[in-house]
Amino acid sequence: MGNRQSRPWIVSDELWSLVEPLLPKPGPKKVEGRPRVPDRQVLCGILFVLHTGIQREYLPQELGFGSRMTCWRRLAAWNEAGVWDQLHQLLLNELRSNNQLDWEQAVIDSSHARAARRGPKGGPSPVDRAWPDSKHHLIVDGQGIPLAVSLTGGNRNDVTHLLRLLDKSSPVAGLVGRLRRRPDALLADRGYDHDISRRLLWQRGIRPVIARRGEPHGTGLGIFRYVVERTIAWLHGFRRLRIRWERRDDIHEAFLDLATCPITHRHVQRLC
Repeated sequence: MGNRQSRPWIVSDELWSLVEPLLPKPGPKKVEGRPRVPDRQVLCGILFVLHTGIQREYLPQELGFGSRMTCWRRLAAWNEAGVWDQLHQLLLNELRSNNQLDWEQAVIDSSHARAARRGPKGGPSPVDRAWPDSKHHLIVDGQGIPLAVSLTGGNRNDVTHLLRLLDKSSPVAGLVGRLRRRPDALLADRGYDHDISRRLLWQRGIRPVIARRGEPHGTGLGIFRYVVERTIAWLHGFRRLRIRWERRDDIHEAFLDLATCPITHRHVQRLC
């Protein structure tokens, strides 16, 4: 997000020009008090937490990003207003308008994030059932650009979430003609092996390329599937996503949705 490797949470002018029109207008203040912290500074504070993983109560006030409650309230409000989804959609549209989305194949996968607290969309960890656990589900295009992401409990079987995640991918504009939302083929590992899923993918006009349980490794799918594993590593490069600290699932999902935006934005910047 911008050319600020040492401080990646600082919002560039170019990025702010995309975000600002999407933000809901603040209502009138009910009581007089301190001036409202500008939205741009609060967004920097939210990104600071996302990048560093710092607990919200330790957000340094000297940075000028507002209080922890200010950042949390606006994060929740902006997520409820669909700001992150709209921003991600704008970035995908820009990529497609430059023929930079690979629709020949998409790749789906998931990863675990240990939950520090029990809450909605948490479940027993497959490693230690005494600990709660959540899953990050991700679908990317053939280059690893995020198309959709979602959160479930850690005990959710991958195959049960395949079609839900696929259908969460919004239609992408950017070229003359019909909107595009589905790839030609979908690649997945053995966790998604089910004949019903294959049939439903065919019905959607998508060719399933899914590894089968019981068959020996070495099918060559890993050559193409590495892009989703790389993007998952990028997601977990945001320290706030490595462990789910939030009891509220909507707050963790807000961080997860927000994290797809800087990853996609980096691909847009390469067009310049």
